[in-house]
Amino acid sequence: IFMVLSLLSIVYGALRCNILAIEIKYDDYDVHVKPVAYLCIFMWRSFEIATRVAVLVLFGSVLRIWVFLVVLLNFLGFFFYPWILFWLSKSPFPENIEKELSRVGTTIVLCLLTFLYAGINMFCWSGAQVELSDPDLISKSQNWYRMTVYYIMRLMENAFLLLMWYIYRTDFYLYVCAPMLFLQLLIGYCMGIFFMLVFYQFCHPCKKLFSSSITEAL
Repeated sequence: IFMVLSLLSIVYGALRCNILAIEIKYDDYDVHVKPVAYLCIFMWRSFEIATRVAVLVLFGSVLRIWVFLVVLLNFLGFFFYPWILFWLSKSPFPENIEKELSRVGTTIVLCLLTFLYAGINMFCWSGAQVELSDPDLISKSQNWYRMTVYYIMRLMENAFLLLMWYIYRTDFYLYVCAPMLFLQLLIGYCMGIFFMLVFYQFCHPCKKLFSSSITEAL
C-alpha cells in the first residue's frame, strides 16, 4: 500500500512538473490543458517510473555492488551534461539569477539545479531541460532529437539490466516466470513511450506552436 501511494505521489509530482514546464516555456500564451492530456501524462509517467524502479530493484537484488555503479554513472552523466553544453556554447557565466548572490553563490545554485535535474533524469525524462546558457536556465525549444536519444538509450539500458538479472537470478525467483517478467517490464516501458508520443502528437496544449511534430522529427 505504501509503495503504491509513493508511486502515485511521485507520478503526480512528475505530472505537475510537466504542466509547469509547459507554462514556463509558453508563458506568452494562455495554456489550457485538457483532461485527456492529464490522462496521457499520468499514464506516461506511471509506466516510465514504475518500470524503471522495478528494473533497478531486480538488477540490484542479484548484483548489489554493480547497481551503485549504474546509478552513479547515470547521475554523473546527467549532472555534467548541462555543464558540458554550457562550456561548448562559450556563453558568459549567468549573473542574473539573483543580484544578491556572488559568483560562488551563483555556482552553488546552478550545481543544486543540475543536481536536481540529474536526480530526475535517472528515473524519467525531465519535463524542463536545463540550459545554463539561457537567462531563464531552461531550454525553450522542443528538442526531439535529445528526447529520442534519451528514450532509445534508456530502453537499451533497461533491457541490458534485465538481461543481467535474468542471467544471475537466484533461487529466490524460482517461482517467478522470469521470461514473462522480463517481457512485461520492457513492454511496460514501451507503453510509457507510447503515451508520451500520443501526448506530444495529439494532446499537447501548444502543439500548434511546434515547428515540427514528433512523428515528423522521428
